[in-house]
Amino acid sequence: MFLALREFQYAKLRYLLIGLIMVLIAWLVFFVSGLAKGLSSDNASSIQTMKADYFVLQKDSDHRFNRSLLSEDQLQDVRQFVGNNASTPLGVQMTTVTKKGSSKKIDATFFAIDMNGMLAPELAEGNLINNSTKNEIIVDQSFKNEGLSIGSRIKDQLSEKEFKIVGFTKNQSFSHTPVIHMNFKEWASIQPSNAQNKLSFNALALKADQGKADNIEKNVKEVDVLAKGKALKGIPGYKEEQGSLMMMIVFLFIIAAFVLAVFFYVITIQKMNQFGVLKAIGAKSSQLARTILFQVLMLSIVSLVISMALTYGISAVLPNSMPFDLNPLLAFGCSGLFLAVSVAGSLLSLYRVVKIDAIEAIGRAV
Repeated sequence: MFLALREFQYAKLRYLLIGLIMVLIAWLVFFVSGLAKGLSSDNASSIQTMKADYFVLQKDSDHRFNRSLLSEDQLQDVRQFVGNNASTPLGVQMTTVTKKGSSKKIDATFFAIDMNGMLAPELAEGNLINNSTKNEIIVDQSFKNEGLSIGSRIKDQLSEKEFKIVGFTKNQSFSHTPVIHMNFKEWASIQPSNAQNKLSFNALALKADQGKADNIEKNVKEVDVLAKGKALKGIPGYKEEQGSLMMMIVFLFIIAAFVLAVFFYVITIQKMNQFGVLKAIGAKSSQLARTILFQVLMLSIVSLVISMALTYGISAVLPNSMPFDLNPLLAFGCSGLFLAVSVAGSLLSLYRVVKIDAIEAIGRAV
């Protein structure tokens, strides 16, 4: 540690430059990670927050909610395996609405749910509707950015039906559109009925274990039973969006490892003679290796603290419309991985130090 600190003091500019590079890389890692998390929530937060383990979708629907269509008969078949309290239907319909008195269009998604069931959302403001409420809905609070408030009325462009907003939810979005929750009574009023006047749903949410899910898929015809994580990937653009951002994050970590590896290897090569002399006067290879490791960890930790402060500072001034979410768990997870990558990048230098021959190094110095 003494040698490491003295070298920091002696070569301030050298370590300041590499520290600056590490700050920028870590800052970019934090920002892209927060953006990936924010986009994930903006695309699928309504499904992510649902108290369901599995979703039943129509077979051959490509695991997409909006392509699935299930009947009441299939609902009853499913409930033979999980019971009424552990299964509930879900209606999903993407639409466009307008504020009463305005021509501005707002993309949104209707979610039809049993208001007494496990999919009932938590309110951030206002009142909850029930299964018999007419012409009333609960909307995501992002509607406030469009000038809507409790008591405002919106009109569905497809059915031309008007609804009154009585409550707001938080972080409820689907496919980058805010979610509008309604009961099945209102859902029926905007859906075309079939010949038997039976209502259809897009999915069934289940609270079940793997065994029950497998039994349902095996015994109920024309359905697929998907775990929540797999169902998320069926949301349009979710898998591709997250895959692209994850690839960027992985490459940033790889770049960080290479930058550190090259930097410390070059410094180690430049100090071969000094390391040889230190070995000749009794310094152990483990002591020299700890010196390099301490320098790497010190630079990494300081860089991470600065970059994290910069990221949270920037996020505080970002507009609400920008999907960014860097929670502490994600931040510390990225930090731990960054430290691991930093140590891995220094292994080449550590190996070079261990292999230094004191007599050969002194001979070169002379």
